[in-house]
Amino acid sequence: MASRRRPKLGQHFLADPRFRRRIVDALPLSQGELVVEIGPGRGAMTGLLVERASRVVAIELDSALVEALRREFHGETHLEVIETDILATDIGQLCRERHAEKCFVFGNIPYYITSPILHHLFGFHASICGMALLMQYEVAARLIARPGRREYGYLTVLARAFSSPRLLLQVPPGAFSPPPQVSSALVGFEMRPPPGALPTLSDASGLGPGNWDAGEVEQFLGFVQACFAQKRKRLLNNLGRIYGREAVEVQLDRVGLAVETRAEELDVAVLADLFVGLENCRLTIDD
Repeated sequence: MASRRRPKLGQHFLADPRFRRRIVDALPLSQGELVVEIGPGRGAMTGLLVERASRVVAIELDSALVEALRREFHGETHLEVIETDILATDIGQLCRERHAEKCFVFGNIPYYITSPILHHLFGFHASICGMALLMQYEVAARLIARPGRREYGYLTVLARAFSSPRLLLQVPPGAFSPPPQVSSALVGFEMRPPPGALPTLSDASGLGPGNWDAGEVEQFLGFVQACFAQKRKRLLNNLGRIYGREAVEVQLDRVGLAVETRAEELDVAVLADLFVGLENCRLTIDD
């Protein structure tokens, strides 16, 4: 029988016990919490998480690592190790099956798959109370950037639409084995309903993406991608091809923006307001 090759996951394991302790100390965990750990690897953080939470569900794709984790933590009743892909995991169902309303997500995320994992997790924002994700510092800088900064972009808006991201800790390459060629950072995400200033498609006085259904959220994220499609171009150019230049000019004027405005200058609330205005204009025209 052919041997099963270990998949190349691009993972760098936390090796420094001092940083492992600093990381777990930075997590806002309570004893009664359900924690979902993404990519536990060799279990460097798993035991520390079990100490802090009532139950830990560790999701690992590598079958060899899964077997090793189950051997190491054999008899640990507060830990469940699942062999699966986080991108194929329904976080809402996972919580329901364990009789938890929400969970806290922690993960040391492989650099090459950070963006898909973020998209997947924010899709389950209603089932997640908070997250702390260890990632490449460059990506972390994009997530916590403010409007007007070079790093500000689509991922920033995605994170800020459903959470309050903040930098918790910087981690040097030497804390990992093998050491990556870049610095890392632990980013915390406090999941929350968007602020009341955000409009909805049906009621401009309501909340924003937190009240939208899944289809409307996807529409909004597609809109944001279009806004940043060619980052150095004006919104008028990026959106004019979709909604028509006249409609975009009208909506920019409505919210008090100049026609030279670029997406990187706008926060989530303004982008959501523009999205709703342009979509409602299109619906009116279609009717």
